[in-house]
Amino acid sequence: MAPTFVHSALSGLLLISTATIVSAGALEKRILVPRVLTPPAKPATNWTYLGCYTDSVGARSLTGAAYNSGTAMTDEACVSFCISKNMIYAGTEYAGECYCGNSIASTGTPAASTDCNMACNGNAAEPCGGPNRLTVFNTTAPAGPVGPFVNPGVNGYHSLGCYTDSVGARTLATGVQTTGGQGALTVALCTSACAAGGYTYAGVEYASECYCSNTIASTGTSATLTDCNMVCNGNSTEYCGGPNRLNLYSNLQAPVGWKSLGCYTDSVNGRTLTVPEYPGTMTIELCTSTCKTAGYIYAGVEYGGECYCGNAFANGGGPAPDGSAGCNMPCAGNGQETCGGSNRLNVFQQSGTTASTTSAAPASSTVATSTAVGSGSATGLPKGWTYQGCYIDGANGRILQTQEPDSSTNTIEQCTATCIGLGYSVSGMEYGVNCFCDNFLRNGGTLTSDTDCNMVCPGNTAEKCGAGNRMSIYSNATLQVYQPPAPQKTNLTGNWTYQGCLLDNAETRTFPYQLILPNNNTANNCLQSCQKFGYGAGGMEYSDECYCGDVANIAAAGATLMPESDCNSVCSGNSSYICGGGDRISYYKWTGTPLNSWNFATGNAAGQYQFLIGGVIVPLIATPGINGKVTFLEKYGTGPPNTTGAYELDLKQLNNFTGAWRPMHVKSDVFCSGGLTLPDKAGRQINVGGWANDATYGIRLYAPDGTPGVWGKNDWQENVNEVSLQAGRWYPTPMIMANGSILVVGGEQGSNGAPVPSLELLPKVGPVVYCDWLDRTDPYNLYPFLAVLPSGGIFVAYYNEARILDEVTLLTKKVLPNIPGAVNDFLGGRTYPFEGTAVLMPQHAPYTDHLVVMLCGGSIPGPEFALDNCVFTAPEDTNPVWTVERMPSKRVISCMTALPDGTYLILNGGQQGRAGFGLCTEPNHNAILYDPSKPVNNRMTSMANTTIDRLYHSEAVLIDDGRVLVSGSDPEDVRFVQEYRVEVFIPPYLMGSPAQPVVTIAATSKDWAYGQSYSIGVSSAPSKISLMGAVSSTHGNSMGQRTIFPAFSCSGLSCTVTAPPNAHVCPPGWFQLFMLDANGVPSVAQWVRIGGDPASLGNWPNFPDFQPLPGV
Repeated sequence: MAPTFVHSALSGLLLISTATIVSAGALEKRILVPRVLTPPAKPATNWTYLGCYTDSVGARSLTGAAYNSGTAMTDEACVSFCISKNMIYAGTEYAGECYCGNSIASTGTPAASTDCNMACNGNAAEPCGGPNRLTVFNTTAPAGPVGPFVNPGVNGYHSLGCYTDSVGARTLATGVQTTGGQGALTVALCTSACAAGGYTYAGVEYASECYCSNTIASTGTSATLTDCNMVCNGNSTEYCGGPNRLNLYSNLQAPVGWKSLGCYTDSVNGRTLTVPEYPGTMTIELCTSTCKTAGYIYAGVEYGGECYCGNAFANGGGPAPDGSAGCNMPCAGNGQETCGGSNRLNVFQQSGTTASTTSAAPASSTVATSTAVGSGSATGLPKGWTYQGCYIDGANGRILQTQEPDSSTNTIEQCTATCIGLGYSVSGMEYGVNCFCDNFLRNGGTLTSDTDCNMVCPGNTAEKCGAGNRMSIYSNATLQVYQPPAPQKTNLTGNWTYQGCLLDNAETRTFPYQLILPNNNTANNCLQSCQKFGYGAGGMEYSDECYCGDVANIAAAGATLMPESDCNSVCSGNSSYICGGGDRISYYKWTGTPLNSWNFATGNAAGQYQFLIGGVIVPLIATPGINGKVTFLEKYGTGPPNTTGAYELDLKQLNNFTGAWRPMHVKSDVFCSGGLTLPDKAGRQINVGGWANDATYGIRLYAPDGTPGVWGKNDWQENVNEVSLQAGRWYPTPMIMANGSILVVGGEQGSNGAPVPSLELLPKVGPVVYCDWLDRTDPYNLYPFLAVLPSGGIFVAYYNEARILDEVTLLTKKVLPNIPGAVNDFLGGRTYPFEGTAVLMPQHAPYTDHLVVMLCGGSIPGPEFALDNCVFTAPEDTNPVWTVERMPSKRVISCMTALPDGTYLILNGGQQGRAGFGLCTEPNHNAILYDPSKPVNNRMTSMANTTIDRLYHSEAVLIDDGRVLVSGSDPEDVRFVQEYRVEVFIPPYLMGSPAQPVVTIAATSKDWAYGQSYSIGVSSAPSKISLMGAVSSTHGNSMGQRTIFPAFSCSGLSCTVTAPPNAHVCPPGWFQLFMLDANGVPSVAQWVRIGGDPASLGNWPNFPDFQPLPGV
C-alpha cells in the first residue's frame, strides 16, 4: 500500500477523484501564494517612483530611447539607461522592456498599481510593468544640455565639414569682424558677415575667428570632423572650428561650374544616368569632377556613396514627384552634404550645357509628355526662352516646386531671370505677384486656354502673370509634364484588388500587423508579405508603413472608406504610386483562392476534453512508459512541501486516487531538465540537467516496472559523483542518435546563468563540442529541436535558425534559411523563451520522401505577441524553403502531440508573452487538429475547447489507448492558478465510444531488427499501422517524437509488418504500435523495440547506485 504520509498529507486531495473540477481549482487557489512586488523608491539620485501607467504598441506613452533585455532588466537599470539618454522619464514593461521620454504622452494615463504585476527578469522582487502597463519613474532635474553639434547651415550657407587651416597659408583669405567681436562669435554671425561682403565661403575657427573668401585655397583640405572641437564663444551648442581647423560653409548650391537640378527618380533596373563611376569616398564635388573629366554634362549622387554620369536622362527618370523628400542620405565622404537616397539622385548639370532626354521607355507610370507652345506677351526674354502656355495649378498639388518670394514688381522677364540664376529651366508666374521655378511640370499640370491667365504683372501691366490657380509657363527646353502619383491597380503580384482609401487610427489600428519599410514600401512589397503569412487584407499608410490583417478587422475597428484625396502620400519605394496618408490606408483585398481555409468542427468531429484525475504535483515533464503508465517530475518546491516531486500515474487505478499516484524520488532539482526513453531492454527513462549546482550535471534513470493496476518497485537512480554531464546544463535537449548514443545539446549554467554553447555525448566520448551558433543566439535557443535525418546528419532548430550537423564530427554540415517569424518581425523565435513546439511529419514506407520538420507558434521580442503560424521544411532538400501556414489563433508555450492516424493535435499555451513565470497571458483554450494529408493552407481544424488554462510548464502526451493526456501549468502568477488537474483530449476517432480493434504481438516478436518482418495478430483488417516514438514532453518539446507508417500485408487476421530499413530512417528506440481499422479507430498500443541497443546503453552506467543494469 502507499506510504502513510501520502494518505494523511493528501487526504484533502483524495476528494478530487470524486469531486467536481471547481473543487480542484479551489484547492489550488488555497495553496497559491501571491508575490509582492515593490518598486524601488529611489532608483537613482533625484529619481522617484511615479506609478503604473497605461501603454500600447501603437501609441507609446514614452516615445524616446528604448531597449530590451531578456534576462537582466531591473527598474534601476532602466533609469540608468534613460539618464544616459538625457531623459527625465523611465518606464519598464513586460518584465524586460525599458522606455524613456521627456514627457508622458496624452495616451498614457495612471492605472492601478496591481496592473503592473510582472516581475523584472533581472530582479524578481521588483515590478517591471505588465501587459500594456509601464512602471514609471521620473526626475525633476532637466534633461542634459543639447549639443554641441555642427551647425548644418544658416543664412543660405550649408556646412562643408571640417577643413585644415594655418596662420601662414589661410584656407579662406579674408578675416572679418563680426557683430559683438570675437567673444560673441556664432556661425550665424560669421555667415552673415561673409554674405554682406559678397563672399561664397565662410569659416569659423578657434571659437572666435571668422574668415571669408570666394575660393578655397589649395592648402586647405578636408579634415576629420572631430578635429573641429571648439564650441563657439557666442553659442556653446555649436562648434566653431579648432586649433588650425575651420568649420567651413558655402552658399553654393552646386560645385563651381555646375548647377543643381534637384532630386530625381532612379531605378536599379533602369538608371536615369546610365554610366556608373566609382571615384572613392563620395562627395558631390568628387562625383561632379569625375563626370566632367570623363566628358559628361550630368552627374548624380545616390544612396550616400554612388556616382552616376550621363549626357542625357534615360528610362523615364526625372524630377521626383515628392520633391526633395527622398534625397535624404548624407554623403559618405562629407556628412554635411546630401547624396541622394534610395532610388533617388541628387542631379547636377554643367553650366552652359543643354538638357536632354533619351527615348528609352519609362521605368514606371511616371510618364513625360511634350506640350505645344502658345504665345505670350513678354518681349525681353533671354535667348531660347519661349512661352509654353497657361496651365492649371493646384488640381493635384503644385505644378512647379520652388516658389520665390512674392514681388510687387514681378514681370515675366524678372521671374525668368530669377529662375535662370537658380539653375532652373522652367519659370512660372501666378496671381500676378507669384514666381515659381522648376525643371519640369509636376502633378499632371494641364494646359488650358491662354485667356485663363488674365492677371497683369504688377511690374509691367502689358504682360500677363497667370491668375488664381493658373500659371503662365516659360521654358528654354521641351516642356515635360509628370503625372501625379496614384494607387497601384495593375501589375500587382497575386490576386489583390484595390478597394479604396481606408480610415485608420494610430491608437486602435485597423489591421494588427505593422511593417515599416522606409526605403521600399510599395503595394507589391507590402502585399507579398501579407500573402506569405496568410493575411487577406492589407495596405500602405503614410508612405513607409505597411499593414496586414483580415477583412474582419475592418468591421471590428469601425473603419470605413474615405475620400480618395485623403490618401496622398507617395510610396517610399516608388513615388509614382500612392501609399495611403495620415491615418489613411491604401487598402487592398485578396480576391483569389482563400489564403487559408480553416475548418471548424462540431459534435463528435470536434473531439472532447475530459477531466481525468486530480493531481498531486504540477508536473514539469511527462513521459509515458513501456509499462503503460506515465511518469511526472516537478521542479523542486512547486507543489505542497510533503510531496516527493516525482510520481507515476497508473491509468488503471483512476478510481483509486491513492493507488493511481505512486510516489517516487529524485535527489536534485529537475527544474527545466530534458528527458528520453532509452533503447535498452528495460526502456529506461533518462532525465538530464536541472536548475542549479549539482542538479545541472544530473543524470537520472528509471526502469519502468509493475503492470497496469499493480505498483512497481523501481525508483529514480541518481548519483552525480558516479555519473554526470561534462557541462552543467539548464534547458538542454537530449536525443538518441543513429548509433544509439545520447546527444545532449545546449543549455545555460543554471539559475539564469551564462550560456553553455556546446554539445556532448553519453556515455561520455571525448570533450564537449563548442557551438558558436548557440553562443551567438543565447538566450533564445534553449531546448533546441533535434532530429536524426534519413540521409544522415542531425537537424537542429534553435531561436529562428536551423542547420544540419555531421553525425560524426558534430560540426555544421549545412545551414538552412532562417525560420520565418511574424509578418512584421523576422526576429520571432521558436525555442525557449519564445517557445513554440515542433514535430516530425509522418514517414511512409518505402521512405523515399525527404523528412519534413514542422514548427508551430512562438513569440517575438519586445511586445512578445505570440506567433499565429506554423512553418515547415524538408532539411535534406538541395535548397530547403520554409512554407508558412497560418493558424486560426496565436499560440506560445504550446504543445503538439502526434496521433496514430498521422495527424497532430496543437494545444495549450497563451496568445501573448513568452515562457517564464508570470510572462504569458491570454490562455488559448482551443485545440487544433493538423492533417498533413490535406492541401497546404487547408490542414487545420478548430476543435473542442477546454476550460482550464494551460500555460508555462504544461505537457501533452499520447497514451496507449490513443487519447492525449494533458497536464500541468505552473505560471507562478496571481492571475492564473497552479494547475494540478489532469485531463485527456479524446480525438474524433474515439468519439462515440467505438469498439477499438485489438493487436496481439508475441513477447518474442517485440524486439525488431531493421528491415526484418514480424507477425502480429489483428481483430479486423487494418487500414493503417503506425509506429509512434516514445516521447518526453516539456516546454513544447516532444523529445523522441517520430511517426512512421511501415509496410505491411495481411492474410485474414494475421499481418506481417516490415521494420524500417535503418537507424537513420528510424533511430533505435521504443515505439507504440497502433493498428487502425477501416473506420480509422486505433487499437490500444503495443510497445515494440526497433534497432536494438547499438551503443550498449543497457550496460551503462556501471556504478553501484545504478544497479541492476538491464543489459543490451
